[in-house]
Amino acid sequence: MNRIFSGVQPTGNLHLGNYLGAIRNWVELQESFECIFCIVDLHAITVPQDPAELRAHTREVTAAYIASGIDPENCIIFNQSTVSGHAELAWLLACLTPLGWLNRMTQFKEKAGKHRENAGLGLYAYPVLMAADILLYRATHVPVGEDQKQHLELSRDIAGAFNRQYNRDFFPLPEPQIFGHATRVMSLRDGTAKMSKSDPSEYSRINL
Repeated sequence: MNRIFSGVQPTGNLHLGNYLGAIRNWVELQESFECIFCIVDLHAITVPQDPAELRAHTREVTAAYIASGIDPENCIIFNQSTVSGHAELAWLLACLTPLGWLNRMTQFKEKAGKHRENAGLGLYAYPVLMAADILLYRATHVPVGEDQKQHLELSRDIAGAFNRQYNRDFFPLPEPQIFGHATRVMSLRDGTAKMSKSDPSEYSRINL
């Protein structure tokens, strides 16, 4: 059966961009796919977080998933850090991922900015953890926005490298699910940036 995996970081309240670009589509996908939706808190800690706030946001994001129409009776909804396999598989995949592949990831350059030398390894290796998230469940399809498409392509490359190294089709190569409208909703204060939960200004977004 075709299987969907996707997730959102619990770095703040969900906003209109999250709903239009992701969650609304997940609600439709749950009718025809086996769906696994994750609150990706391990990704969130690639930048400093207050532990109490992170726990609170994790609960809020879970509630927002359900309130938006994701049915916990038909889908799996869980917190990433409660499954140790994500970190374990990420390490195994990191051991066969060439640095050259990671050096091409544009999102690290954007997030690290001019202070790239001070950025943490977690932010640099973020795409490998994303690959582990997807491949751990052998997901066949992943809903992604344009900003994550390059990371999904890397996940496919890593899966292919693993399969070739061990001479078996162990991991499927996940296909992107890219929806036409509102895949990238822009900030209300900066039209060149995506609407973001982590933007310090509440006026940059419409919270759910």
